[in-house]
Order: sequence, then structure tokens, then C-alpha cells
Amino acid sequence: MMKHLILDLESPLMAFGGETIDNLGVIRWFPSVSMLTGLLPNALGWRRIEAGRHQRLQDRLGFAARIDREPHGGVRLTDFQSAAISNTDRSWTTHGAPEGRRGGSYQNWLRYRDYFADMRVTIALRLDPGDESPTLEDLAQALREPARPLFIGRKPCLPSAPLYRATVDAGSALAALIETPMERHRGAVESVRLMWPEGEEDAAIQLNNTYMLTDQRNWVSGLHGGGRLVHEGSLPRDRFPGVGDLVSSPEKEATL
Repeated sequence: MMKHLILDLESPLMAFGGETIDNLGVIRWFPSVSMLTGLLPNALGWRRIEAGRHQRLQDRLGFAARIDREPHGGVRLTDFQSAAISNTDRSWTTHGAPEGRRGGSYQNWLRYRDYFADMRVTIALRLDPGDESPTLEDLAQALREPARPLFIGRKPCLPSAPLYRATVDAGSALAALIETPMERHRGAVESVRLMWPEGEEDAAIQLNNTYMLTDQRNWVSGLHGGGRLVHEGSLPRDRFPGVGDLVSSPEKEATL
């Protein structure tokens, strides 16, 4: 048995970035290792230039994910962004001091960024080895009281609920997810989608896809590369423990 952190990712807008093609910021259905590696050190207060610490954390990290609530409409929202940027532009940073841009002169930037709306994803995350710093307890405390504002994928994607839910013991990240309660929402899809790493199979889950996922980052060079084998599948919603049915009273619904 290993300890796992249960994280709730919920936001009006959410973006799990995939491979960017030119000016198209595409997204995946599930979080990437590199995204979680960026999220957790941000909560701990690490600086981005601490590449070695980020790399080591990513190497230790394993997780499984499930989609508790499908995005509104089941589709991606595409935001068209345009900006006129020059090297004289200055803006405030998290360090409390204005910072300018380096590089060429005035340029027009056009790009497209995809998002999911009103989505909820649960993560079961572990670290191997577990006794190395930072520990799961360190991460849990940092998520309760983060050193900096957190976002889910992109800076506009601010969490609408606390990210840390619980610490549980389970034989695998997938098993931890299956044992984690899920809210019963009227109109929710009956089949819950999951993603888990190679070696954590469960015969009860309907396997839909197995593929090589390139979601790791070389934190020293800043480039993405390297692959890991993952599975995607589905499980009936009633196979998960419930935390309460959605009631019909508007007054009670407002408290859920």
C-alpha cells in the first residue's frame, strides 16, 4: 500500500495543454505530468529556474485521473487572442516588481487557445520514493496554503474549489481513484472516463485505448519530450462510492 494525494481540479475554465502547433494551443482530456509538476512547485513557492528540483519531482510523480463532470456541452471552447507587443511593454510580476520584455520591436501576435468549461477532474497522485523531500505531506500543506496563486493549466483557469481533498492508502493510483467518493449529479453521464499509467490494470474497467503519451518536460532545456505508456477506459458511475445524491430543492442545491 502507498499513500496517495486526492486532488480536486475544478474551474470555470480548464486547460490541460497538449502539443502546441504553430499558434494553436490544443488541449487534452486529462492533465499531463509536466502540468502537475508545474502546479505543485508553484504551491511550494519554488522558482522556475530551479530546474533540477522540478526535474526530480517529475521523475518521482505518478498519477491516475478521472473525469467526474464532463465539460459543459462536451466540447472545447476556442479563444482567439490578439496582442500588439513591443519590447517597451512592462507589467507587474509575482515578485512585486515590473518586468519588461526582451527581443525585437513592435509585433502583432495572433493565437488560438482551447479550454474546457465547468469541468471537474479528480487526481490520485503519489511520489516514489515517498520519504524524499518534498513528501506528500509537504505537498498537502502547500496546497492548503499555497505560496502563490494557483491555476489549472493556464493563468485564467483559477480553481473554484480547494485542490487538496485527502490523503489515502491504496495499492495503486487507479485503486485510489476507484475508492474515492464521487458526487451524484442529475443528468451526469453514466460512464466515467479514467486515465492511468501502465502496470495499474483493473479487470472491471472497460479499456478504450492504450497509447504513448509525450507529456514530460525536460526542465533543464525547457523542451517537452519523452513518452510513457498510459491507458484510458471507463467505469459505470455507480461503481464509485457516492457522497450524496443531488436533491431537487433549489435551496439545498445551493449548498452542495
